[in-house]
This record gives sequence, structure tokens and C-alpha cells, in this order.
Amino acid sequence: MDEALKQLAARKKMTISLDELSALFYKEGQTYEELATIILNLVNDSILQAVKSTGRTTRTPSVAYNYRIMKTVMKADHHGELHTYNQTFHNSIHLDAYYKLPADVFYKDLPFLKRLDTYIITNGLPKESVPAPERSAEIVGDEKWLDEKGGKELLERVQLWDLIKIIPVSDPLMMAVNPKTLQRAKQVHLIVENKTTYQALLAVLSDTIFSTLIYGCGNKIVKSIEQFDWQLPLPEVEHTFYYFGDIDKSGLTIWYSLHKKQQIKLAVPFYEACLKKQPFQGKLSQRKNEDATKSFLAELPQGAAIEKLLDAGFYYPQEILTSAELGSIWREWSWKVMNGKD
Repeated sequence: MDEALKQLAARKKMTISLDELSALFYKEGQTYEELATIILNLVNDSILQAVKSTGRTTRTPSVAYNYRIMKTVMKADHHGELHTYNQTFHNSIHLDAYYKLPADVFYKDLPFLKRLDTYIITNGLPKESVPAPERSAEIVGDEKWLDEKGGKELLERVQLWDLIKIIPVSDPLMMAVNPKTLQRAKQVHLIVENKTTYQALLAVLSDTIFSTLIYGCGNKIVKSIEQFDWQLPLPEVEHTFYYFGDIDKSGLTIWYSLHKKQQIKLAVPFYEACLKKQPFQGKLSQRKNEDATKSFLAELPQGAAIEKLLDAGFYYPQEILTSAELGSIWREWSWKVMNGKD
């Protein structure tokens, strides 16, 4: 019964037929009278409301052929259930996010929330950080739960991700370090998408106030950026990250995915220099991410013009700038960043 009600609450349609109700609540050996009683009880509880225009059965007790699902009533019941679990679970597990989510999200998460609650009550919150598969196995008995089966999203939903102390398992971050800048209270870092650009700028790093030059390796940077604080542990330092990638649909998506995980600014002077060149033509097969395009182009004055070029199949690779141009741009821009003129 409880499971059937959960499915009813999660149903997207606002109406349900008698046949569908029968399939939802039927149990082996159940009579018509027993099923009709369940439906009428739901009507009495204001969970279902008969659609009068579609008629009723002639059998006794009589039930309607179609019903409206009173979502507001079911939502109130669901919120009451959330309140009960809020009082029951360990006080570090916060269920607030579920009040705004469909009920089926909570019911899908509930078995894992119970295991999480048991884990914390038994062991307390972790004091040492361990790799995600190890912590995942400890909590739910499945080493892939955190990384591949929605565990990370669940922990973020209940505001526990940072408290569970997990070492991210991803490729190491590929970066060069400028030791002259590591004593600064505010440090800046440049991430570049491609290897050619990384190699060209590497020779200039020591001439800038940037602490690191990071090779993004395309889309890999979205995961490997998680390693930054482990590879360059500088407590109580304010970090600012800049990104320079290809001006194509893929490059925009990489920046956007990275930007959603961590505040990343565009390295605007490099992009502006690219836009002074003649674009290349091709890459028509790349998919456009509307959200990525909108966010990326909002950072550049020439946004509208760039979108037209991309839609027409044009693009600007990082390699459109020579090594000499890249070095000159970075040195000049570095001075502006240092003097707060960026």
C-alpha cells in the first residue's frame, strides 16, 4: 500500500483511470469489493476525487471510471513524512532540499539515507579523508555508489559532502608552478585547454605573477581540478582561476562545466586576441549547449557576433595565436592583474 501511494504521488499525470488504479493497488487474490474499498478510502482521505463526467461502475460498491489525484493533499502528507524523518535521522543529515523536489526523489534516496544515518550513528563523522570508493563501500557496501550511482549528489543534497571527507579519485592535475609567487596571500592561476598553448606559455610563467599554469587536457580538467588543493596545499590563501580554451561549441561547454564546479573567470585578453584573427571553418558536428553558450558569451563584449559565427560553423582554436603573441599577451595582462586593472 505504501509503495503504491508513493507511485501515485510520483505520477506526472493529474488523473488516473480505474484500470490503472487496479493495477497499482491490486494484490493476488484480492476481490473487487476489497479493491473498491481501498479506492473509496482514498476518496474519503481526499487523495482521490472522482471525475463525474466519465461515469461509475454499476457494481457495489460503485467506483468512478476516472479520478483526479489531489497532489496538494499528497504533498502535505509527504512533507509530514519528511518532518518525521528529520526528527529521526542524525542531526547532520539535512532533508530541506527534498521539500522542493518530487516525492519520488526522496523515496529513491531513502534506502541510502537510512544506511547513511546508521553509518554516522555507528562511526560518527569521519576524521580522516579517504578515496571515494573506500568511503562508498563503508557507507552503503558499494564502492561505485559515490562516483557512479548518484551518491555524491545525494550527499550534496543533504549537506554532507564536505563532512564525509572524501579524497577525489581523478587524474592528477597537470600544472607548472611559479615558486616566486607562492608566498602571496592572493594567487592567480591560468588554465589552458590544449597542450600546444600550455607549452608555449610555459616559458613565460616565471615572467608573470601567476602561481600556476594548468594544462586542462580538454574535458579532463572538469574532474582533475578537484585535485588542486591536494597538490598545492596552501591554507588561508585566496585563489583566482582564469580559463583560456578554444572558441568552439566544445570549448564553451568545457568552460561551463568547470565554471559550475568552481568559480572560473575567462582569460579575456587571450579571447579578444583570437577574435581579431580570421576564424577557421569546420566542426559542424559539435553539439551546442545553450546554457554554456549563454554564460560564456555574456563574459565577452562581442558575444552576439561570436554566437552567429559558431552557429555558421566557424571557430577559433587556441593555436590561432602564435607563441610570441601568447607570451606578449600574458606578460601585459599579468601586469594589469597585479595592479588590479583586470
